[in-house]
Amino acid sequence: MSAARTAIGLRRDLEILEVLRSPEATRGPGLSVTRISELTGREKSQVSRALAGMREEGLVDRDPGTMAYRCGWRLYALAAATGESRLVHTAGPFLRRLVSQIHETAYLRVLRGRNVMTLLTEPSPHAFRSLGWEGLTLPITQTSAGRVLISDWEDDVVRACFTDEVTRYGHGMRQVQTAGALIDELQLIRTAGYAKVDGELEDGLVGVAAPVRDWRGRLVAAINVGAPRSRLHHQLDAAGRVTLRCATQLSRTLGYSGALGDPGADSTGSAPHAGP
Repeated sequence: MSAARTAIGLRRDLEILEVLRSPEATRGPGLSVTRISELTGREKSQVSRALAGMREEGLVDRDPGTMAYRCGWRLYALAAATGESRLVHTAGPFLRRLVSQIHETAYLRVLRGRNVMTLLTEPSPHAFRSLGWEGLTLPITQTSAGRVLISDWEDDVVRACFTDEVTRYGHGMRQVQTAGALIDELQLIRTAGYAKVDGELEDGLVGVAAPVRDWRGRLVAAINVGAPRSRLHHQLDAAGRVTLRCATQLSRTLGYSGALGDPGADSTGSAPHAGP
């Protein structure tokens, strides 16, 4: 097949996908072959063959009851990968700026099931070598990033997911042991705009995290700072405010225009002085 014919076929497939992402398709059960044919101006047999091929590749799904088509799982997987790639690329300068202010290691983290995964690490001057956190996962409830990333969840969802045995270990002053305590903690995070932990993940470690939102307002990541308790404990709230300001600025760069965290987060909050 010539390159020209391949390009024509690709354009026709993209026309179908554009139709399937229209409000008519996404707000209803999907679109029939007949309706897709009408909207694209193509023969029904051509559309049917194209849909069959795209279905095999996961680009479209067909409801077995109504036989209506919608965008498939592979498109969402590609979109997620593309979004995270842009997120990592955009977040780098913000994490470096945060480290220059707080002098502690900063992380960009996202949800992966019931865990938190690190996408990007910016080491502090105290880190003599990079620990390579990228790709590693941590439990949601014992980390400030994890708590931030579920701070949008409804109370009944939190109870259903975490029952009454949220934390089985940890010695921190803010230790969360039940779903009810976790819900109370999430309310504190919504009020303050950032989360903080003290020893829940590992005794002697503290951390803060703040939410990152995209142009749709979706909570897509958390910026997190972690450090030994001896260096940051007495300035944990100051570090939280600086981290919130950084996360807010990153969210604005990603296109978010709504209210985020503390109304003064863009203009107030001084960096804590972190000694060796």
